[in-house]
Amino acid sequence: MVRRTTIQKELVLNAVSYLHNHATADEIYELIRSTHPHISKGTVYRNLNCLAEEGKIRKIEIPNGSDRFDHICTAHYHIHCCKCGRAFDVDMDVVSDLIDKVKDTHGFDFLDYDIMFKGICPDCQKK
Repeated sequence: MVRRTTIQKELVLNAVSYLHNHATADEIYELIRSTHPHISKGTVYRNLNCLAEEGKIRKIEIPNGSDRFDHICTAHYHIHCCKCGRAFDVDMDVVSDLIDKVKDTHGFDFLDYDIMFKGICPDCQKK
């Protein structure tokens, strides 16, 4: 299915790139709404999911928290601050053959994976 690029989709993509901080859907919505007050939250959410499905942004699912959206789509790892809830990139090489190293005894065909480390960010450590 070919999806067309709409003005709203471009606004969402530009906002994710501009924020550059693993923003939540609400943060992206508020940024867009500041210059386009008539855009709906549903439009932003729908376009975030479409862009993630198309591989133009990366959706980061945070356990017990809000999903976050990343402008970097290449393989990399993240760390989630357990205090403030923000997500950050982990600066390390990706283990390229990790799926090959994982042995499955349940019959799965592995497609992909996300690794999320947990910790406390430097700002929260200072508080």
